Amino acid sequence: CTGAIHLALMAMGVKEGDEVIIPDITWIATVEPVLYIGAKPVFVDVLCDSWCIDPEKIEEAITPKTKAIIVVHLYGNLAEMDEILAIANKYNLKVLEDAAEGLGSEFKDNKAGSMGDAGVFSFHGTKTMSTGEGGVLVTNNPHIMERARILNDHGRNPKVEKMFWM
Repeated sequence: CTGAIHLALMAMGVKEGDEVIIPDITWIATVEPVLYIGAKPVFVDVLCDSWCIDPEKIEEAITPKTKAIIVVHLYGNLAEMDEILAIANKYNLKVLEDAAEGLGSEFKDNKAGSMGDAGVFSFHGTKTMSTGEGGVLVTNNPHIMERARILNDHGRNPKVEKMFWM
């Protein structure tokens, strides 16, 4: 899932010098991809009842450098996505759902990972569904999907007929 977060952030256009808002209760694998890119993680507090990111704290933390919000659905609890998506729309921010611990959970009839610009899931041995390790990136956004496919294939674009130039 760490790789899926990294890929999603790059596909969403997050780059060096940008800021990404992250809940202050999460696993380090949510934060590492932000650092790989050279962006700055901005930690905000969580709600006491769900341990998910506090929408009010998100809005307080936004600066002109903020480009994305990573929402972590924790222990099967889902974040307040209506409020978060409204904030993201207001400030033109991307939303990445880290649904590593939210597989199968729902928020108002929407599955975890399906509400933001992209969602990621983990198949680590400690998760609800395990393959031993690995992850997946999902999105309904064709631009993010196309960029993710290219980035995942070492920059090779499937629209270019000749892959290798000798």
